[in-house]
Amino acid sequence: MEKLNAISRKNSLANALTPQQIVEELDKYIIGQLEAKRSVAIALRNRVRRQMLAENMQDEVSPKNIIMIGSTGVGKTEIARRLALLVDAPFIKVEASKYTEIGYTGRDVESMIRDLTETAISRVKSERTDTVEEKALEAVEERLLDYIFPMPCSLKRESRVENNTPNEPEEVNSNTTPQLPFDLEPHVETEVAEGPGKKYERYLKMRQRFRDWLREGRLENRPVEINVKHQNMPFVEILSPGGTDEIDIYFKDMFNNIFPDQTKKRRVPVSEARTILMQEEAEKLIDMDAVINEAIKRVENSGIVFLDEIDKIAGRESQRGPDVSREGVQRDILPIVEGSTVTTKYGAVRTHHILFIAAGAFHVSSPSDLIPELQGRFPIRVELKSLNKKDFKRILTEPKNALVKQYTALLKTEGLDAEITNDAIDEIAALAFQVNESVEDIGARRLYTIMEKLFEDLFFRAPDLGRDSIIIDAEYVRSELSEIVKDQDLSRYIL
Repeated sequence: MEKLNAISRKNSLANALTPQQIVEELDKYIIGQLEAKRSVAIALRNRVRRQMLAENMQDEVSPKNIIMIGSTGVGKTEIARRLALLVDAPFIKVEASKYTEIGYTGRDVESMIRDLTETAISRVKSERTDTVEEKALEAVEERLLDYIFPMPCSLKRESRVENNTPNEPEEVNSNTTPQLPFDLEPHVETEVAEGPGKKYERYLKMRQRFRDWLREGRLENRPVEINVKHQNMPFVEILSPGGTDEIDIYFKDMFNNIFPDQTKKRRVPVSEARTILMQEEAEKLIDMDAVINEAIKRVENSGIVFLDEIDKIAGRESQRGPDVSREGVQRDILPIVEGSTVTTKYGAVRTHHILFIAAGAFHVSSPSDLIPELQGRFPIRVELKSLNKKDFKRILTEPKNALVKQYTALLKTEGLDAEITNDAIDEIAALAFQVNESVEDIGARRLYTIMEKLFEDLFFRAPDLGRDSIIIDAEYVRSELSEIVKDQDLSRYIL
């Protein structure tokens, strides 16, 4: 058995992405910053390696948390986000500046783990929904047919008489009888001779006809009245000096037990009813206990928390004013990063092996200004370089989601083929670099504002241009952005 487990672990390691492959995937979306990509790739691979170790050694290997140092817009968030997407890991981005020491207004630091758990629950639930989609669709189809073409009351009564079941009060609903394009009832002379079995057979035949129409999409716009789960939650506001995060964990569950789910009638088209009923039927087929167990397991072993603006809490308590809680926030974050157990409404979540990636500009502070205990929990530090003119040009054209591709695709929807020449791209990159140098360096985000200003007039006039193509060259770029170049107060036009 132990030999089989060793083979399984070896195969899992072989199937995982190598650090070089991770960097290659990140290169498809992020230009430059090779050092940062190598660091996150190694940290990610080490997580896989840890899971391949013997169980008694796994807990001894701590995650290699990272601090990214660099100005805004150089790719810190994008690297972490793409890394999580690459391995389908639970991921959350939080700002350290929104957390405050207990006793001050702000969020409890443990809420980041609760939010991460919620993200994992949603993802696992979505995956399980895909696996039961076929069965759920069958159940939805039957429920829609019950709403569109319900069984006649006479057949229900005859069925109860045959089964010796007592009559139950029936809801009177004038909208249950559909407007049919044909005569469903038999002729008067044959109605007397027709027995219950014949009536039921005719009902099934007509139900099958409605089923065929439903599958062909002929009933999509037909309104139906469906029963939807509804719960009236009373509004109660609770004030607590410790914040409302912990109260919220149990508050909704408490009222769920006191006020059980009720149903209300809604009249919606078949297309909308299918979506509503699909969600209800999928929830019936999904084992939520298994979903929760799987989600917590993913959070504990694969979760990634991107802690942005950590430089905003790098300070000492000797400072006064609104910065007084900076060191307190660091001490509150420390046990989460160090490894603790956080209570969520789904159960306890251990943070010992969650990967934390912190980031900050550190213009007026440095990582050494963090408390020593927190510094020790981020052993890897990598500095991201500011972007130059060459980087801007590559960002405009090389990534899969390059801005040039995005803007030309948007114009294509209006039937306008836009060709952006190389000299135009050079001009845009040069202008973005110039504005960053003159006003404030916001990195690649400057390209978004430049491009939006460049295409503003074209987006406005595109539906009425009456032409099929347009060429955007350097001259066009200079004419559209000439005022920006002339005006010294560039922030008046772009950020």
